[in-house]
Amino acid sequence: MSLTRRRLLGIGGAVAAAGLFGAGACSRAAPVPPAGQGRFEVVHSDAQWRRQLTPAQYAVLRGQGTERAFSSPLDQEHRRGTFQCAGCALALFSSATKFDSGTGWPSFWAPLHGAVGEDRDTTFGMLRVEVHCRRCGGHLGHVFDDGPRPTGLRYCMNGVAMNFVAA
Repeated sequence: MSLTRRRLLGIGGAVAAAGLFGAGACSRAAPVPPAGQGRFEVVHSDAQWRRQLTPAQYAVLRGQGTERAFSSPLDQEHRRGTFQCAGCALALFSSATKFDSGTGWPSFWAPLHGAVGEDRDTTFGMLRVEVHCRRCGGHLGHVFDDGPRPTGLRYCMNGVAMNFVAA
């Protein structure tokens, strides 16, 4: 993959946005709105989620935060296996669909069938597609249309929102 001016500016912008918004977003731990609770199979009270998750996991999964770019060991995970939701252990992504996007977050070109849901996200004045766990509603990251073949999609996930289980 060659480093073009467009790609370099995109990476720089993503890193700058993560620095400006990522750290602050992880510290704002607002729970998933109650309206979402009835939609999911796994439902816990806010206190239960706080006990079950680490502070960083809670900030991302329940507070829709973003971890700092290049901070997750899962970005460099290259073994065969499955990436699971850190909130409910649902299998989300196969390592066969993982690729190095250069963004600093684990990226995949497709989720496992029926594993994730999507919602419109207009935070920070931009329109994005949020990706959440189908079973517990935990915020995982966002999906963009600049990924590789065969889907052309880039599921840009927070590593702290997932656990890796080697094959």
